[in-house]
Amino acid sequence: MSQTDPRDRLIVALDVPGVAEAEALIDRLGDAATFYKIGYRLAYAGGLALAERLVARGDRVFLDLKLHDIGNTIEEGVRAVSGLGATFLTVHAYPQTMRAAVRGRGNGLRILAVTVLTSYDDADAAEAGYALPVADLVAQRAAQAAEIGIDGLVCSAAEAEGVRRIVGPDRLIVTPGIRPAGAEAGDQKRVMTPGDAKRAGIDHIVVGRPITGAADPRAVARAIVAEMA
Repeated sequence: MSQTDPRDRLIVALDVPGVAEAEALIDRLGDAATFYKIGYRLAYAGGLALAERLVARGDRVFLDLKLHDIGNTIEEGVRAVSGLGATFLTVHAYPQTMRAAVRGRGNGLRILAVTVLTSYDDADAAEAGYALPVADLVAQRAAQAAEIGIDGLVCSAAEAEGVRRIVGPDRLIVTPGIRPAGAEAGDQKRVMTPGDAKRAGIDHIVVGRPITGAADPRAVARAIVAEMA
């Protein structure tokens, strides 16, 4: 597990409609957060420029774009993203995609491979055409990612201990689907509390709605950081 400022272990998901809402949330969080995730919705609504501004002021940014395309497109796309100064970028954990992303990374950008979406269970995987249950599919993709040289994995907290055994101590594990005790699971089917995540050897947790929907986001973020410290 990486040793870092406890606040850096919490990645706040800026799952809001636009930049104005994101900036308002960031202001409300104050110094309780230092690491932010920008996904599809915000990225397509001015979020990439916001990412550059956050990096310029010393914050860290996780671009959760889950890239998956032909190799050349991935390689060149990752090379372009490297210029934004982000810390993390996600790609789907298909071998060809991962190899291309590794070729394109630079400027300190770390590539995270998404094993299986945390909204998926075995029934969802079967419906999508996968013969393996989720746990086995995660293990297969984690082993491939380690062999290819991916910097880290995105998986559910429930799979984190198994993934750590596969990839060893030197690769990052980043986990969404984290919910403080008593919070609603929402559309996440494989969830865990921040304390459980720490005990499972997870490096960074991604938290969205429990913070973004809170009356006092700063207090919730601080409580989560305290639980992970």
